[in-house]
Amino acid sequence: MDTTAVHDSKNSTLVPVLGLSFFAVASGFLMSLIPLSLSSFELKQSLVPWLASIFYLGLLVGATSVERVISKIGHRVAFIVFLCLLITSIITMLLLPIEPVWLGARFIAGMAVAGVFVVVESWLLMADSAKARAKRLGLYMTSLYGGSALGQLAIGPLGTDGITPFLYVIGLLMLAVLPPLLIKSGQPEKKAQEKMRVSEIKKLSRPAIIGCLISGLLLGPIYGLMPWYISAQPAQAQYTGILMACIVLGGMLIQPLVSYLSTRVSKSLLMAMFSLLGTLAVMGLVESQSLLLIGVSYLVLGAASFALYPIAITLACDALPMTKIVSATEVMLLSYSVGSVLGPILATTLTESANGILYYFGAIMLSTCLYMLIKSIEKIQSGHKPVAGL
Repeated sequence: MDTTAVHDSKNSTLVPVLGLSFFAVASGFLMSLIPLSLSSFELKQSLVPWLASIFYLGLLVGATSVERVISKIGHRVAFIVFLCLLITSIITMLLLPIEPVWLGARFIAGMAVAGVFVVVESWLLMADSAKARAKRLGLYMTSLYGGSALGQLAIGPLGTDGITPFLYVIGLLMLAVLPPLLIKSGQPEKKAQEKMRVSEIKKLSRPAIIGCLISGLLLGPIYGLMPWYISAQPAQAQYTGILMACIVLGGMLIQPLVSYLSTRVSKSLLMAMFSLLGTLAVMGLVESQSLLLIGVSYLVLGAASFALYPIAITLACDALPMTKIVSATEVMLLSYSVGSVLGPILATTLTESANGILYYFGAIMLSTCLYMLIKSIEKIQSGHKPVAGL
């Protein structure tokens, strides 16, 4: 297999970031729209956690095959194909609003979104240095979470009833298709991909894999269940869109700090710090009565939750050649997807408390903090300097 290096001059960030920005707005709106629109399509609310989990099951399945698609048709065409597949899944849901069809469509949508993530992440991570990768991934995460936050704000003005909000989502996804469709230059070389062997996967950083898994355990319920949870709180219901936007906005605002610290602080220690911050945010949500404090707590929870994935994935890719980046990104997304599938189900079944989802977040955050702290201490005691690759 040809292992020709990918040159930065041929690898532009314009197309993936521009396309991702439109995709993020559409996706952010859609993830909150689906659980809130079930009643208007005469579907049961008990379908909410299953729609979330089957979406992430699709993400998991998609993560196992994206590398082959990219190797055959290249990043740019793959980006177009996956976006069109996502559009098709939404149209199918509108045409046939019945439970089995919606579950199947969300499974297909998960596969499509897995493709979008691997395409964009690997496109941007194919840089010559760890510093450049961190900077590019920070740009990626800022675009993704900024667009998602903007999408949450559409809940108020566009509503959640009927097909009209879904048509706006489809329109935004069509706009996302335009950059890769019209701009044909700037993608990584199609031939510069190699599949990681099982022995190589076993050598990937364990904190990186665990970090991606934990990220899925957190973000699956955040996207799939939090709109439902917030709308069920009497004091918060009318602010559902704004509070969801606070969560995602926190994820966006923290990205420059994540990008700065990830090359200067041990990554496992950094994940421990953000997990502790998330634990404190959960405590704030449980105890707060003021809407302002609740909003700030949601903002901090989002910052902590959305910080883990970029730290973990850069940790996994730090020591890898560019020819392995797509495959490593696929493995990390697979780990994230496993967490995302389990998260919504665990968050709804482990406790019957009204604040059960918050207790779930607190338990995940606290255990992650302890694990990453232990890994950091082990590295220090082993006699190695706690550099960015930990």
